[in-house]
Formats: sequence, structure tokens, C-alpha cells
Amino acid sequence: MRQQSPDSFLPERGLSSVSAFSLRASLNTTSSLSSWEENEGWGTWKRLPGPPFWHSLWSPRTARMLQTLYDYFWWERLWLPVNLTWADLEDRDGRVYAKASDLYITLPLALLFLIIRYFFELYVATPLAALLNVKEKTRLRAPPNATLEHFYLTSGKQPKQVEVELLSRQSGLSGRQVERWFRRRRNQDRPSLLKKFREASWRFTFYLIAFIAGMAVIVDKPWFYDMRKVWEGYPIQSIIPSQYWYYMIELSFYWSLLFSIASDVKRKDFKEQIIHHVATIILLSFSWFANYLRAGTLIMALHDSSDYLLESAKMFNYAGWKNTCNNIFIIFAIVFIITRLVILPFWILHCTLVYPLELYPAFFGYYFFNAMMGVLQTLHIFWAYLILRMAHKFITGKLVEDERSDREETESSEGEETTAGGVVKSRPLVNGHPILNNNHRKND
Repeated sequence: MRQQSPDSFLPERGLSSVSAFSLRASLNTTSSLSSWEENEGWGTWKRLPGPPFWHSLWSPRTARMLQTLYDYFWWERLWLPVNLTWADLEDRDGRVYAKASDLYITLPLALLFLIIRYFFELYVATPLAALLNVKEKTRLRAPPNATLEHFYLTSGKQPKQVEVELLSRQSGLSGRQVERWFRRRRNQDRPSLLKKFREASWRFTFYLIAFIAGMAVIVDKPWFYDMRKVWEGYPIQSIIPSQYWYYMIELSFYWSLLFSIASDVKRKDFKEQIIHHVATIILLSFSWFANYLRAGTLIMALHDSSDYLLESAKMFNYAGWKNTCNNIFIIFAIVFIITRLVILPFWILHCTLVYPLELYPAFFGYYFFNAMMGVLQTLHIFWAYLILRMAHKFITGKLVEDERSDREETESSEGEETTAGGVVKSRPLVNGHPILNNNHRKND
């Protein structure tokens, strides 16, 4: 094959970073690194973000190894169907296409989301909690005890019976007092009701706005009504500003959730939440790289359609509005089952599995994208199981609460609560808080 000058590949506006890296890989197959550096096209490369900085930070051998790995990562056969190249996705004739470098902005936007969240929870969610009468309950604190505290921090939060007896002898307390100390100490580490309410308020606000904005982006598009049009002309499908910002904002939000997950309320499905956030970020990023944008927008809108209902049900639950919480939960359960267990697998997943094979042979990106969809679908089945458990409790007359939440442990007296005057009184507790009579109507 005749080697072409690098300048012959470069339009006046310059290549996108992804196309440039792919071009670099093809050039490396016919020329050495040193000969490429001597070429006059090197000046253009230095202005592009990406691999060239390795050559100034690492030894030549390490730089070549990193370059090879990078070239394999951006190999066109991984990301695009056969006979298609990154050059096919170059901006031309006023049409703009997705580029990998576009996603750089999602990380600073994620940090911006964390800042916005801080002020939202402080100046919006907290006053709203006061308006809805969300009150902190005074918790009985574990008295200072160096022996028990050291065991709690180093060995475990729930000692076995043998360990309780040993700690009893070491601390001079009875076994019952040791068990009570650990119950109170665990309760101290559990998130407060106000923290849960503020977190739910933030997510409710984002998911509601994102759902409305997402529907505005896709409702007038032909592929919203005809799934076959998702792949019409693929991958030569340009993007519009609304699609660009929809993607950037959604991806940034999920980055912010991943950054804050260590400080957020930890639930029983903590590991599943991490898997979900990581799978979502990978899925959205890959769909952007491979120009699966039409399918990506449908998936995002589908997920947002039920998430805000769940968060609003939590808010009313924390506020003690049980009847309102139960009614919203019923709506959420119906929407979740329909969207996640019917529409997603039988419409959208069918669209991404079957229709592309009518246009081109399967390639790595096809398998990878649908594998990530399979991970999400597995998580949906797991969460649907929890929802059905909650629905069963509701039907049988039990209070609806988040099955993923840790229940706050009560004292052995089943309901000791310290009043403002320091007097201990007995009241029935649910999830660590006094049962409220919420059968009356609350006025706004």
C-alpha cells in the first residue's frame, strides 16, 4: 500500500481526537515513530489532546508500549462495524458527530453537580423538610466506654455471644448492657432522617427535570415511534445541541453519584448501586463513542420515567405522609414494572440486539453494548423483586418502607425515647421513629 503524507488526511479544521488517534495507529503500521516525528504533520499532532504527551514523560520504550495499547483501544473494528472508519464520522457539510473528547467536560460538570447539590440540600431541601414536619428524633447515645469502642472500631459492630461475654468481663458491664451499648452505638452511625430526606429531594428534583427535558428532546424524533429508525443511516448520524447536552448532563450526574456514594446513605444494595452507576457510565460513554446516540437517549428517558416517583415516595415517607407515600409507591411500582421489565427488554433491548444485524455483521461494540444492557436488566430484575416484596407488605396492610434501608434498632424496652426534659418515655417505634397518626389530611 502506498504511504500517504499525513497532511493528506488533515482537513483545514483539523481532526477530532478519536480520528487522529486512529490515524496515528494506521501510520504506525507503515512508518516508525522517529520517521513520523520528522514529518511536517507532527506540528498538527501537538495541538491535539491525547497520546503525544507520553513521549515527553516516559522513556521511548514505555511510550511506544502505551501508544500501542492506546492504538488497540481505539481500533476501529472494536467500535465501528466493518468497512467503517473514524473518518466517516468527521464533521462536514454542517453536520456534527459525537467525539470522545466531548466527554472531558463531564468530570468538571460532575464536580459542579456536587456543589449545586450542597447548596440545594442546605437552602432548598432543609427548609422543605421543616415545612413537611420532618423532624430529627433524639437518639439515646452510647455512654463512653474505651473497651467497647475499641472493639466496635476494630473488630466489628455486631459481636457474637462469646464476644459479648468476654467484653462483659473486660468492661465490668452485664451482657445485656453490652448488647444495649452496641445497639445505641450502631444507631449513632446510621444516617439521620433529615439526611435521607435531603438526599431524596435532590434526586427527585434531578430525575424529574431530566425526564421532562429528555422527553422534550426525543418526543418529536421519528425513532421514538419507530424503533427501526434508530439504526437508519447508522453510524453516519449527526447530533444536535439538545442531544449533546442531554448526554453530558446525564453522564455528569451519574459521575457525581459515583463520587458521592461513600458519603450517601448506604443501603442493603450498596454493591448493586455501585455496579449500576459504573455500568451506566460505561454504557453512556460507549454509546457516545460508537454513535449509539438514538438508542442512548431512549434508554436514559426510560430510566428517568420512574426514578423521580420513587424519590418522591421516599420524601413523603420520611415526612410521615404514609397514605400519600403508599399511593405514589403504587404508581411507581406500575411504571417500573412496565418500563424496566416490559418496554426495556421487549422493545429497546430487542431493538439493539436484532435490528443492527439486519444492517451489518456483529462486531465487538455490538456485543459489549448489549452485555452492559444485560447487566442493567439483571439489576432491574433484582430491584423488581424488592419492589414486589414491598407491594406484598402494602397489600397485607403493613407500612411501605424502602426494602433497601437498614432498620434502626430499638431498645429492649421496644420504644424508649428521650424527651426534651431528659425523661424516658415509651412509644411504639417503626424504623426507629415514633408511629405517627397519618390518617388525617395535611394542609399545605
